[in-house]
Order: sequence, then C-alpha cells, then structure tokens
Amino acid sequence: MLTTLEMGVQGGVWFSLIDKVYTERTLRAASTRVLANHGAAGVDHVTVEAYAAHLDKELADLATTLRQGTYRPQSVRRAYVPKPDGTQRPLGIPTVRDRVVQTALRHVLEPIFERTFAEQSYGFRPGRGCKDALHRVDQLLKDGHHYVVDVDLQSYFDTIPHDRLMDRIRQQVADGRVLDLLASFLKQGVLDGLEEWTPEDGTPQGAAISPLLANVYLNPLDHLLAEQGYQAVRYADDVVILCRTPEEAQRALDAVRAWTADNGLTLHPTKTRIVDVRQEGFDFLGYHFVRIQRGIIAHWPRKRSLHKLKDNLRAQTKRTNGRCLPCIVANVNRTLRGWFGYFQHSYFTTFDRLDSWIRGRLRSVLRKRQKRRGRGRGKDHQRWPNAFFAKHGLFSLLTAHRLACQSL
Repeated sequence: MLTTLEMGVQGGVWFSLIDKVYTERTLRAASTRVLANHGAAGVDHVTVEAYAAHLDKELADLATTLRQGTYRPQSVRRAYVPKPDGTQRPLGIPTVRDRVVQTALRHVLEPIFERTFAEQSYGFRPGRGCKDALHRVDQLLKDGHHYVVDVDLQSYFDTIPHDRLMDRIRQQVADGRVLDLLASFLKQGVLDGLEEWTPEDGTPQGAAISPLLANVYLNPLDHLLAEQGYQAVRYADDVVILCRTPEEAQRALDAVRAWTADNGLTLHPTKTRIVDVRQEGFDFLGYHFVRIQRGIIAHWPRKRSLHKLKDNLRAQTKRTNGRCLPCIVANVNRTLRGWFGYFQHSYFTTFDRLDSWIRGRLRSVLRKRQKRRGRGRGKDHQRWPNAFFAKHGLFSLLTAHRLACQSL
C-alpha cells in the first residue's frame, strides 16, 4: 500500500509535494524544532519568543502564502564567527519565519533523497552522526588502511553552483512550486551591515535547508568513490579516504581532484594531502588520529578542541571570580560533562592531564581568597587535595572514562 507521499511519484520523480509542505502538521512540527533551537533573530528582528507568542496566526499565514504561491523569503542577516586561525566564518541567519519554511521543506524532501545517499555519508542524516563516522575511521585504521587522503573542500558551502545543484534536485523532484521555493532560498539577499547583495553561488551556512542541499551535491562523489572501491568517510564537507597503499591513495586523490574540477568546486592547495598515519597524524571531526608506541593508532582531541575547552574553563575559573566554590564547580561540571559526551573515546592520558589542570585552576581561586599571590602549587596540593574537590562534587574526566570503559 502506497503512503500519502509515495502517491505523488512517477518513475522515481516526485511531482506533487508542495501540499505536503504547507500542511498544518508539517509546519507545526517544523516550528517546534525551530523554536527549540532558540536561534537569533533575522533581518526583521522577530525573536523566537515573539514568533511563538503568535504561533497559530503565523502558521496560518504561512500555509496561506505557500498554498497561493505568494510566499517570498526575506534577506539573510550575515554574522561572523571567529575561527582559531584569526579568520572569520560567515554565517547566514534567516528570519524565524523563513527557518520554519526551510525546516518544513527539509521534512518533506529528506526522505526522498535519503534513499539515494551513499553508505559512507554521515553528516546531518537521520540516525547517523559524528560518532558513527569516527567509529568507521577507527575501524579502517585498525584494519590496515594507513594512508589517508585528507580532503579539504575550500569554502564548500559558499561555492556550490546553483544551476548544477538544482539539476540534481530535479532528478528526484518535479514539483515546480517546490523547485521555485528552493531556488528562492538560494537567491535570498544577504544583508551585511548596510550592504546587501544576492549570492550567485553557495548555500548559506546556518540555513536549515543547507545541510540537505550540501549532501545532495556531494552524493555523486560518494557513489563514484564507492564504485571505484575506495573506503571514504564523509561528514558534510569533511572527507577522508582511507587506503592500504600510497599508490591507492594517489589514485583516490586524482579521482577527487578530477571530480571537483568538473563540478565547480576547489580543493584547498595545502590542506588537501595524503598522510601516512604511521608517520604523521590527521584531524577529523575534532579528533586527532596518530600512531603511538608499538604500532597502536590512537586518537584524542585535536589542539583546537582542547584550546576551546580551556578558554571556556578559564572564563569560569578566574581568580577574581566572586562566586562560591559550589557555584563555580556546578558551572565547570556542566561544561565538562558536555565535552566528555563527545570526547569520551579519547586515549586515556587525555583525561588525567585535564583533571589536573582544572584542579590547578580551582586551587588558584582558593589561594587568591586567602590573600596569597600566584597560582595554586606546592603546599596547595596538601591544603586542597584531590579528595577535597571530589567531596565538592567536581566532575572527574578520568573517573568518567574508567566507568565508560567498564560499561563497554
């Protein structure tokens, strides 16, 4: 028996979809997700709280304009996030209204394209995530795939060609109103301060529909590598190809280089490289993979991940912090638990060092309160031993790691 969605397909192409986008059920589910994310306001300055206050009216208006074909997205507000190398990553912030429509559109289109996506694609897909991709990389390394093609797609989200992306979408979707809606999001104006322009390429990072579109465009590359027998792992635009010989790695890199050139994308000239993991390491999804003694390949947080954590903890444990110790510990614990949830599979030496560093920060706070100068050291270890912080409930990364290993 065909589902409601499947009744609108002929020859593998879906021709009746817009009515699925503007149903009350789809729009309400989309708004629930958008409101739960508590994102920033767009160019109209409407916050998620203000939108939620008139939700029924907003959803009714959206349904009407989508049904009548009069819906038009507003410009995207440009914001910048600083990167560790000193540059800035541009983000596009659509209005809450546009985010709801994009999310509704993604709810309808995602099941269609999911059927075509390759096994080695893990990013922004239902039931898959970073840990699955990392586990696959770890498996391949242990199986002897020691030559890694580390692929860096330069400014990928900003350089996806609109015409070729829409051609790939048309291979599965024939509903003209849905195609027009997608095209309108690709052509949304970008407001950066007082300057506004219309992008000719790319899909804005921060838009709800962008991850799906990014996967659609790279899907042919995934299948090409699989058909040629290469073991690739991709998470959005982060791609590694694991090979057994340097010759195989070079052939894989040549294949990627040819495909990206033919599809309007650019490989970073220095970051794209072949790595023998037994000689040097590589980064993937926040982890650093490298060989240690006796031929064991281990992984731990890459330097940028550690620096980000420490910067966060430094702000919470300043010696001039006037909050009580239990309050400081409670804030630190929230940060540590969230970080451990992702990095708990790191090599065991990671956790003891971090625990020691955090206790040192807290000893410095207590030393300051006793009118002592400098950092916590020397006799401070006797004044406030490790057991003192354990008694105050400080989250221990090493203890959590041991418990996780025992449960496994």
